Amino acid sequence: MRLSSRGRGCCAAGGRERGPPPRSPFVHQLRLSALQKAKIAFMTLTLFPIRLFFAAFMMLLAWPFAFIASMGSAERELEKPLSWWRKVVDFLLKAIMRTMWLAGGFHWINVKGRQALPAEAAILTLAPHSSYFDAIPVTMTMASIVMKAESKDIPVWGTLIKYIRPVFVSRSDQDSRRKTVEEIKRRAQSDGKWPQIMIFPEGTCTNRSCLITFKPGAFIPGVPVQPVVLRYPNKLVSLACSVDVFYVQFLPVYIPSEEEKKNPSLYANNVRRVMAEALGVSVTDYTFEDCQLALAEGQLRLPSNTCLLEFAKLVRSLGLKPEKLEKDLDRYSQSAKKMKEKRVSLKEFAAYLEVPISDTLENMFALFVENEDGVIDLREYVTALSVVCRPSKTLETIQLAFKMYESQNGTIIENDLACILKTALGVSELNVTDLFKAIDAEEKGKITYDDFYRYTEMYPDFADEYLYHDQMEVENCLKTSLPAPNGFCTDFSPENADDKKNPLQKKLN
Repeated sequence: MRLSSRGRGCCAAGGRERGPPPRSPFVHQLRLSALQKAKIAFMTLTLFPIRLFFAAFMMLLAWPFAFIASMGSAERELEKPLSWWRKVVDFLLKAIMRTMWLAGGFHWINVKGRQALPAEAAILTLAPHSSYFDAIPVTMTMASIVMKAESKDIPVWGTLIKYIRPVFVSRSDQDSRRKTVEEIKRRAQSDGKWPQIMIFPEGTCTNRSCLITFKPGAFIPGVPVQPVVLRYPNKLVSLACSVDVFYVQFLPVYIPSEEEKKNPSLYANNVRRVMAEALGVSVTDYTFEDCQLALAEGQLRLPSNTCLLEFAKLVRSLGLKPEKLEKDLDRYSQSAKKMKEKRVSLKEFAAYLEVPISDTLENMFALFVENEDGVIDLREYVTALSVVCRPSKTLETIQLAFKMYESQNGTIIENDLACILKTALGVSELNVTDLFKAIDAEEKGKITYDDFYRYTEMYPDFADEYLYHDQMEVENCLKTSLPAPNGFCTDFSPENADDKKNPLQKKLN
């Protein structure tokens, strides 16, 4: 794979200019001075325990009110106007939750715009979703949310959750996603009888640098939604630091056109565009599935400037589903092995994938073009595909790649190892000389997969020592991975609802 050094753009065959691959929206990279690190360490030991205690105390204080209000509640009661005592409970719970956030360092909550009435917009779409603190709007409004069914069994927390009448998604029920969408549609079309539903359509957490692809679940009902954008003035958000101000902006209600009602993905993309303009950020076609790829645990984790996220996006845009391609990896690798170092053209690549030539296919092909001759090595494609199909199974990908690159006696040379690891990480430049020498202890100038495997067993942190110091730019940099979907942000969209057909710009070569 080709990626120009330091993220600069470069030209591919045919003279078309491409920009750098975007930084991963799923990873925070914070550069902190020594003084800032010392301050955080001090406040973690002193202020954090105090804030955590007060937060827990406030939740315990809220529990009896939520418990009493939830006792014996039936659906027919929920559709009636709130009784005076429930209004009092709502007020008390909002006050307790606001005190909890105040104790947690959120001194001011700045609200801009007007929250629509349930009859005006039954669904509120919130973005960007970056932390558990995004629950602040939920506690401000006591709106319903979509939650994992397991959340209701958590002591104290489960009682508070049930009070806001959430829509639960069950992992054990294979039909749960469809039922969830149907329940949201039923509530959304109840003419304001049910509380509004807050949904984080990104489906996962990001670093707030852009808005990733919205899941269509919130837009399938085809009813008006109110976009809500969230802003943090601090780059680092933690109970060990004071955030001071948290911004919540209610945008005008978005009323879908007839075309958008029929096409939830179009509806979702248009609402995302409106929210991105309000935030002053860009949009990207990265998805929740890309988050899983970026944060997969394995001996090789992807650097922030990897182009494999772009590759995965293009794979899905071609209508190829990585989760269904895994069983074909051996067949692909056997075919690529037979071709050895023979390179293929775009036409041959299309025939290999059994897909027509398109802009999307050209974009994918360009990721693997190294020279001006406009041909690629299929072994690189298969290696990249293996990473995307099984991101946490690092060694299986490496073993597959060894089989494609090895000679008749089962060995590879340093240049082969460089090609394998560069492709597996999605980078263009990688110095593997020291790693190869460490594995090749007998200085034969060649290694087998068994040699590589034994070395990784003896030194499981080999990548940190030999690979990432050139790629991760970790000096004076605090890097944190973002969590997968949490209780407030569970993915409930039907699997076939988010297929994308949009052409994508070429990023790199």
